[in-house]
Amino acid sequence: MTFYQIPTKAAWEVALAKFSTAHALQSWTWGKFKSRWGWTAARYLLQIEDQPLAAFQVLKRQLPRLPFSILYVPKGPALDYNDAALRRVVLAELEAIARREKAIFIKIDPDVVKSWGLEPERPSPIGAKFLTELKQRGWRFANEQIQFRNTVELAVQRPEEELLAAMKSKTRYNIRLAGRKGITVRQGTPDDFAVIAEMYGETAVRDHFAIRPLPYYLDIWNAFYQAGMAQPLLAEFEGEPIAAVVLVKYGRRAIYMYGASTDKERKRMPNYLLQWEAIRWAKAQGCETYDFWGAPDEFDESDRLWGVWRFKAGFNGQVVHTIGAWDYVVRPFWYWLYATALPKYLDLLRSKSEPKHPIS
Repeated sequence: MTFYQIPTKAAWEVALAKFSTAHALQSWTWGKFKSRWGWTAARYLLQIEDQPLAAFQVLKRQLPRLPFSILYVPKGPALDYNDAALRRVVLAELEAIARREKAIFIKIDPDVVKSWGLEPERPSPIGAKFLTELKQRGWRFANEQIQFRNTVELAVQRPEEELLAAMKSKTRYNIRLAGRKGITVRQGTPDDFAVIAEMYGETAVRDHFAIRPLPYYLDIWNAFYQAGMAQPLLAEFEGEPIAAVVLVKYGRRAIYMYGASTDKERKRMPNYLLQWEAIRWAKAQGCETYDFWGAPDEFDESDRLWGVWRFKAGFNGQVVHTIGAWDYVVRPFWYWLYATALPKYLDLLRSKSEPKHPIS
């Protein structure tokens, strides 16, 4: 069994479509987008008699003024994780690629389930076995978790009445309230992306989270839209946009990957109706799963995503805990410098630049 690189978009997307675990962040569109923002992408396929067995897209960033790189396989690799022998073959290939590319480390964060639900959690036997294998091979749980470790998923191929009935009564009430209070939701086009980006920036300031430059989001939204993978939805009051989502569809999954809102008309509950229309859109597209894209690492009020979780919980999806991101370290000293020493140094610089008595 040998891995080989896939050079064309058509061949890659055909191969990737064979895997139920394939993710939008493994798509050609995502790799091409990241190549405009400092990365290069290589796609690898393991195939026997025209039957794909494993696939993964490796993003590479060359470190400035150093002969080393860092590698990342976002939401991959894609394979049948029930096959223990195949898991070992793929991990060995990833490790070999890391050495060949002179990487400090390679990071993976596949959608391998660790457990489902809350109190009590239902553990995944496959997830437990894979975690054991990672540790035995020297992989380590990453300090830097790029994607959300946990999420909430809703099975949408049910009648709308059943989906609504399963929601918490307050969520159902707020969906209907928004409609009564004049909130409307429409499908957007690329012409709306600039407005959504402004709202996204406002959301980041209000909710105290860091974002990339707005052109980064305009780039990926347009790329996803042109690839037939994205759909913006906007909630409006009297014709003015006050909240929006950008949904990303890949395979039988729709992801609520980006959300934004203003401070206007919040008492009219626009976000509840917006989410319901997003779920209805996913259902109409033939998706099986609506992924709310993110849940707390720890389900208590101290977690930064607790408020977001309270909103998402009302739709009565299933909590999914994944194994998170894992790093295979090739160069331990440089890894320590990159993952531990440098972040602490940057935090120190930021703390010194902040006023001692900030004015609110």
